[in-house]
Amino acid sequence: MDVAVVGAGSWGTALALVLARNGHEVGLYGRESETLTALKSCRENLRYLPGFVLPDNCEIHELTEDAVPAPIAVLAVPTTAVEEVLPAVKGSEIVCIASKGLVQATSNLLSQLVGSVLPDARLVALSGPNLARELAQGIPTAAVAASSDAEAAEAVRNRFMSRNYRVYLSDDITGVELAGAMKNVMAIAAGMSDGLGFGNNTKGALLARGLNEMARLGEAIGARRETFMGLAGVGDLFATAASDLSRNNRVGYGLGKGRALSAVLDEIGQVAEGVQTSQIAVGMARSLQVDAPITQVVDAVVRGQMAARDAVVALMERAPTKETIT
Repeated sequence: MDVAVVGAGSWGTALALVLARNGHEVGLYGRESETLTALKSCRENLRYLPGFVLPDNCEIHELTEDAVPAPIAVLAVPTTAVEEVLPAVKGSEIVCIASKGLVQATSNLLSQLVGSVLPDARLVALSGPNLARELAQGIPTAAVAASSDAEAAEAVRNRFMSRNYRVYLSDDITGVELAGAMKNVMAIAAGMSDGLGFGNNTKGALLARGLNEMARLGEAIGARRETFMGLAGVGDLFATAASDLSRNNRVGYGLGKGRALSAVLDEIGQVAEGVQTSQIAVGMARSLQVDAPITQVVDAVVRGQMAARDAVVALMERAPTKETIT
């Protein structure tokens, strides 16, 4: 086995498809027996990503306590499940973090969590404008593999790179990870704008200010601002905020329509990372003394402390200020 993908949801399945189509021997590991049974019988993820047949060089496995037998492991589980699955990848030399979120207990990046549990693992973050269904369809897109270990990042790039999936390299793993997490918060905000019936002017302004907010927070934890102007930042932000394929966008849309968060999440049937990330990011921004008004109102709406329309009023009535880009 060349690569093990841990997580058999839509995202993990899409990544396994890319790897298998590239000719690698892939293991796709999941925890839900119903999903795995369907995958093994018809080679299709009927629940999370229907319509795409897994090639024969992709084996389906139940995730157990045994270490996956692959030199590279790709984490594609919800952020809340990352720590739980780490024992399964303890034998992998390279751990590629494709999950996008922040650790609730510590407000840390996922690489910090993984590094603390697996100190010998070589860590890479993979992020970019990569909606699972479009990736599975083979629609051209790009991503960035980021690591302080250049050889590890290149190894990940070489596995994923194809004629439809262009992978760039970066050494700013902090920026790439934070951008991937924070764009989910901004996607909720964009969905709320759509749900309220506002137009493209509103969304354009919202996303521009949201990107600036993401970059400010990134700089405060040691990331480079230019990372947020790249694939993991503006690229992923645009794709996620503009598409109804995005779970976070759909959450925001439902909230904008006045629906209860629980009802929206039940309908989606999968984790929307921005819900938890908004709460964690508010605390992070506060501790770092970073102004994060969009993140704050998204968190307030998600928690049920503020209506979506009131959140817009709160943003529009803030004291006038200068647009600071650098």
